[in-house]
Amino acid sequence: MSQPRWLSEPEQRLWRAWRAMYQRLESTLDRDLARDSGLSGADYALLVPLSEAPDQRVRARELRNGVGWDRSRLAHHLRRMEQRGLLVREDCPTDARGTIIRLTDEGRRAIEDAAPGHVAAVRWNFIDLLTEEEVTVLTSVAKRVNDRLNEADNA
Repeated sequence: MSQPRWLSEPEQRLWRAWRAMYQRLESTLDRDLARDSGLSGADYALLVPLSEAPDQRVRARELRNGVGWDRSRLAHHLRRMEQRGLLVREDCPTDARGTIIRLTDEGRRAIEDAAPGHVAAVRWNFIDLLTEEEVTVLTSVAKRVNDRLNEADNA
């Protein structure tokens, strides 16, 4: 078995800083979102693609793949959001096994009310701290990492 390629000191600093930043940023954004809108980060993650979809409808499988959740987590969270009137689950007209998730008027109001504050928090805590060049570089890095992860998922 070959020896691991240990991280150099600069690589360790980068990796640890990145993880700490990601965890703190996600925690801060979720906390602010819940305080300001009553939505959780998970609620928001599902409401965004629904609000952007044609007719505010998305197949459950596509929604699950888009947020990277397993089937059980999605089903439980959808049930809770449905109980709150944010969305409804409907049978898929073209596939008896499929489910369509539809945004309700209440869900549309919730995402429209939450979005301005959430985007302001994303700007304040992340985007506005970066130069245009850093935005470009980080976008490129994120795309490259996501492409590698997608390759691994499809292998």
